[in-house]
Amino acid sequence: MGEISCSNGISQANGADAKNVALTGYRKSCWYEEEIEENLRWSFALNSILHTGETRYQDIALLDTKPFGKALVIDGKLQSAEVDEFIYHESLVHPALLHHPNPKTIFIMGGGEGSTAREILRHKTVEKVVMCDIDEEVVEFCKSYLVVNKEAFSDPRLELVINDARAELESRKENYDVIIGDLADPIEGGPCYKLYTKSFYEFVVKPRLNPEGIFVTQAGPAGIFSHTEVFSCIYNTLRQVFKCGYNLTLL
Repeated sequence: MGEISCSNGISQANGADAKNVALTGYRKSCWYEEEIEENLRWSFALNSILHTGETRYQDIALLDTKPFGKALVIDGKLQSAEVDEFIYHESLVHPALLHHPNPKTIFIMGGGEGSTAREILRHKTVEKVVMCDIDEEVVEFCKSYLVVNKEAFSDPRLELVINDARAELESRKENYDVIIGDLADPIEGGPCYKLYTKSFYEFVVKPRLNPEGIFVTQAGPAGIFSHTEVFSCIYNTLRQVFKCGYNLTLL
């Protein structure tokens, strides 16, 4: 889980420089720290803490980091950062949409920050994008603070739905060319846990795909050690449902 720590320090000075200590010596240093795996943490120096809060479903923070710009943190885990979030979102979206012969209708599970929708809407063939996120407060927060996605949220092809993705897919009659899971990791007790089960993939997602339809989902870290957290479980679950003849992408 992530932690924000701040410390105060007094600069040390001698001689003529000592006269300036009262004016310039008091400094406050803030850092964000998160554990990646056992015995490994990363830390970012902060310019400021722009917002912290708690919604019905999760804790949220927006940090202005010195190396990566604005960073979105949900439930103590870094979700994306201004400087490099495009790497994740482009990889999540474009391989699937470029592989599909004519992607017109897309359903996003989660994706509240709007970056996945932004990348999808770059494709001229796309006629309709349904973005379904359970947490309205997070969506409104991202609409207000993440200026880079302003155009995506105002695009007439985007339909924003506040609901549980499972309930929304079950209630809809239409099918989709591409379904994308841009969700938090399946932490037991968390809002996304039931969106990674075999029954969900088999009886909810798969029947909502058009012929030649593609399902793509984020699957957590896939490092030598970290793959055991969620990646291997998600992969093994999905391959029981999407066998030969169905398109599936893991990120």
